[in-house]
Amino acid sequence: MTTSGASAPALRYGQAAGRWVLLATVLGSGLTFIDATVVNIALPDIGESLGAGTAALQWTVNGYTLSLAALILLGGSLGDRFGRKRIFLLGVAWFAVASLLCAVAPTVGMLVAARLLQGVGGALLTPGALAILEASFHPDDRAKAIGAWSGLAGVAGALGPFLGGWLVEIASWRLIFLINVPVALLVCAVAVRHIPETRDPGAVGGLDATGAVLGALGLAGLTYGFTAWPELGPASAVVLGSLGLGVAGMAGFVVVEWRSAHPMLPLGIFRSRAFSATNVVTFVVYAALGGVFFLVVLNLQVVSGFPPLDAGLALLPVTVLMLLLSARAGALAQRIGPRIPMTAGPVVCAGALVLLARIGAGPSYLRDVLPPVVLLGLGLSLTVAPLTATALGSVDDRHAGIASGVNNAVARAAGLLAVAVLPLAAGLGTGSLTDPVALAPAYRTAMLICAGLLLAGAVIAVIGVPAALRGREPEPETSPVRVHCAVAGTPLHPHSDAERD
Repeated sequence: MTTSGASAPALRYGQAAGRWVLLATVLGSGLTFIDATVVNIALPDIGESLGAGTAALQWTVNGYTLSLAALILLGGSLGDRFGRKRIFLLGVAWFAVASLLCAVAPTVGMLVAARLLQGVGGALLTPGALAILEASFHPDDRAKAIGAWSGLAGVAGALGPFLGGWLVEIASWRLIFLINVPVALLVCAVAVRHIPETRDPGAVGGLDATGAVLGALGLAGLTYGFTAWPELGPASAVVLGSLGLGVAGMAGFVVVEWRSAHPMLPLGIFRSRAFSATNVVTFVVYAALGGVFFLVVLNLQVVSGFPPLDAGLALLPVTVLMLLLSARAGALAQRIGPRIPMTAGPVVCAGALVLLARIGAGPSYLRDVLPPVVLLGLGLSLTVAPLTATALGSVDDRHAGIASGVNNAVARAAGLLAVAVLPLAAGLGTGSLTDPVALAPAYRTAMLICAGLLLAGAVIAVIGVPAALRGREPEPETSPVRVHCAVAGTPLHPHSDAERD
């Protein structure tokens, strides 16, 4: 990675200056991680408060994910060119304003618009957080700093459902957004005082604005078309036009990236079979997970009758197990190669979803919910660290940053499309996500579809993921390596540059 030159800072992990930088980046990333999960808990209350139907609730989730997935690579490029601290601060401030708009939204349409703006802020601050750590810390301490950031930010993501359930129970769903504002102010105050400015002197050429616009149009068209399908029907001009726009936008994005002298996504990295296969596995696995974390907490509240706080806590064992076991799974994959854990993990997760599909009215948490949740946590612990490490390890060191960004964008796009498509594929039709009679059968079908996706991911891993990654010599520390975008993933996507270092 590169910094701003010979005078770039070299913070030490054990010193106060380093701890302040770590605090700002963890809290900033935590904002985006929490808001990726906290809203799911509040959906029934949002639907009742604002009179929102199924499509509107889907967009409450997807509006945020759409703009975040579409712009996250561009956000990394902006930080490289104009200063990572500057873009990070802009993203945090933007996120705070958008959160305030969410909190006061009088209609569901205004809420969705504010969620779209939240995603823009997240796309600006998320890549900057990890890039700041990479650029600011001494090489000997960089892995420690990134590892601490990954673990602490993961804890923040894990708190999302719990925090959301608690706030909804004691007050209102609006507080889940309003609480972001004081945290963002604290992040800005610490960042202004303590984060050093760095940029990439190798970031030359213009920004790939055309690629960013086409990618956003493609994702938006596909998401809107699939979301509108149940209500308007497949023959609707709106549905056909939106899906056509989505396909055209994605095709145009590929063409622009192929021809651009300074692409946001250099397609040459997909020449690596391991990298391509790993990202296909990422897409199907995270599509399944997007459906799981969207529907399970909803089903627990609407069908099973769990209070919001209990529903938020129900999946907490997944994150606890991942925090405890992911590093061990990564070490195991280093010894035996990534193919076996990336095959076995999704199979274990698929078994967990078959059990989760059986959860209906009046279940016992200890007997019916906890066992499949623990099984899901074990499967994800076995899958995620090897998957992420393989995505980075299958390309040259100089492409590690963009490989990280691509893998993250693929995961987010998969979750985005899953939330749009699954209710349609599960047969919900025009039924309401807050109606237990309509949701119960659709939920069971959706869990089985997600289990099928996970099994497909296992098959792809067997065929495409190598038994062992080729060894490669690390580049010297004095050799500047451009980091286009180094980002963290979802709370279920712990990052991996620490493992690489």
